[in-house]
Amino acid sequence: MKHDHFVVRRPDKPAKQLLLLFHGVGDNAANMGQIGSWFAPLFPDAMIISVGGVEPCGPNGRQWFSVQGVTEENRQARIDAIMPTFIETVRYWQQESGVGAEATALIGFSQGSIMSLESVKAQLGLVSRVIAFNGRFATLPQSATTQTTIHLIHGGEDRVIELSHAVAAQEALIRGGGDVTLDIVDDLGHAIDDRSMQFALDHLRYTVPKHYFDEALSGGKPNDDNIVEFM
Repeated sequence: MKHDHFVVRRPDKPAKQLLLLFHGVGDNAANMGQIGSWFAPLFPDAMIISVGGVEPCGPNGRQWFSVQGVTEENRQARIDAIMPTFIETVRYWQQESGVGAEATALIGFSQGSIMSLESVKAQLGLVSRVIAFNGRFATLPQSATTQTTIHLIHGGEDRVIELSHAVAAQEALIRGGGDVTLDIVDDLGHAIDDRSMQFALDHLRYTVPKHYFDEALSGGKPNDDNIVEFM
């Protein structure tokens, strides 16, 4: 499968985790790879790949779908049209790395976050974690699952994708029975800063997915092969 990507790290031995990064509109895989470099020291056994959007956007950028003329009414259709390719890309890297859904995390910014969030709505159990910087759902989910833990991280002063979208996403996921956290970075606009990154790193290392607690309360325990060593 040919697609634009930037390899942040490909470990010499078999990977134990897979981190896939997705950039915003007009950005590119190499630039988003700089975000991946924050994760590399903490997850030395992870394959970390920054994936570019499917079509050109601007002189050096790419995108998953055009935002020209995008509205609340037509955004979902644009995402749905490209979603099979997005899911195929995730599965390609899972196969390439030998890492299953239970140890895969999607890390997106802006449109990359939108695609990541929408992918777990479209394909249940696709990945274990989503870290969504300054993102949103195109349309809010009506149901959710604890198979995927979602971490929303949003600038309190974001004027491109308003904070209200992240709040609404958190509320919808909770209503639907999902597993979600929301961290608001005060005085931050549509960007990622050191505070955002610390939230992301801490969640991957220290936040235990809710389904582990549910399994323990039900008298069972997760199979050792399914425990994700993100902590």
